[in-house]
Amino acid sequence: MREIDLKLVTKKVEELLLDACSNIGCKFLDYLNEFKEREESELGKEILSKIIENDKLAMKQNLPMCQDTGIVVCFLEIGSEVIFKGDIYEAINQGVSNAYINGYLRKSVVEHPLNRINTKNNTPAIVHIKSVVGDTFKITVAPKGGGSENMSLVKMLIPADGVEGIKKLVLDTVRYAGGKPCPPIIIGLGIGGDLEKAALLAKEALMREIDDEASDPYANKLEKELLEEVNNLGIGPMGFGGRTTCLAVKVNCFPCHIASLPVAINIQCHANRHKSCEL
Repeated sequence: MREIDLKLVTKKVEELLLDACSNIGCKFLDYLNEFKEREESELGKEILSKIIENDKLAMKQNLPMCQDTGIVVCFLEIGSEVIFKGDIYEAINQGVSNAYINGYLRKSVVEHPLNRINTKNNTPAIVHIKSVVGDTFKITVAPKGGGSENMSLVKMLIPADGVEGIKKLVLDTVRYAGGKPCPPIIIGLGIGGDLEKAALLAKEALMREIDDEASDPYANKLEKELLEEVNNLGIGPMGFGGRTTCLAVKVNCFPCHIASLPVAINIQCHANRHKSCEL
């Protein structure tokens, strides 16, 4: 068995969050530049240039790329041969608190959805734990902004709706969202499972690398078709028109009941923030 020091977990969560909020990464900037070069709208090109400039300044000056530094979503992959003494949730939340207080990040979490009192340290985080074989321990953090999350949804379709029903749901959702989720967006699409599994699949899809394509041929085909169809909507960067509404569609699928076709759409803004490490 391998013991993980929870103090190290706290330290790594803090480091990952500070990095995620300011460092979008060169690969993502290259993607933005490619779309800017293909953008037909002059205003769209200008907006994409400003987004790229903003992201570069954030990286250079170690400052948040967006004022909305999100609610923290944390994915843990814990090996079956890993143990730790203490409360893993407490360790993660301490790391979140340290990052948001020491890094002067905006605290956006309220202690209750009805009383709306701010927790003042951006805790608690939303934590998802997956058990895997071996002695690995992986942490992925994602500071998820409110604007794009508010445009997300879960819908229980029926099998007869099929692929065309899924496409219509995605296109209607993006069309309704317009400029609210700060496009260009990334779409995480979860298909299958049940209500909560579909939502988790969609969130996990957003953790994939920007250039990653689904290995499942059905999902891969849907990713390519939806990316083209979403960009044909003409919403464009920040909703001001153009062909760069979406940078990528990520589709994750899971087996489901014969009577069901659960579909979750999780939208991510252009501040595509998530970082991972293995301990």
